[in-house]
Amino acid sequence: MSDKKDFQADVKDSANKIWLAGLGALAAAEEEGSKLFKNLVERGESLENRGRERYVEVKDTVKDTVDNATDEAKQRVGGTWDKVEERVDDAVTAALGRLGVPSRDEIATLTRRVEELTAVVEQLKPAKKSPRASAKTAAKSTAN
Repeated sequence: MSDKKDFQADVKDSANKIWLAGLGALAAAEEEGSKLFKNLVERGESLENRGRERYVEVKDTVKDTVDNATDEAKQRVGGTWDKVEERVDDAVTAALGRLGVPSRDEIATLTRRVEELTAVVEQLKPAKKSPRASAKTAAKSTAN
């Protein structure tokens, strides 16, 4: 019977050790799990910060690229528009010339010449007499 009691004691001792090992494993898992969780949170925060920094870099790069492309497109459009405008102006000027419509420069020259001639004509006119003097002169000539 001693063997049976020894066997039972060994089984009981083994079961107790298994129980204690399980409790130890649970405590270790809890302790290690907390450490692991804390480490994972720290790594996640680090990754999130790097992600934010990278996002800002990419966003700035995209914004610069779009701004430069927009400026370049505006310059291209502006240059093209200037060429189109110049061609339209030339075509309209040519059409008006064929119709005999004077150009802005021709009208300015003509206006300046008319003003010069008007000034000369004004200088050549005799001095005007007052309306009374004219009436007296007319009365004397009819009385004579």
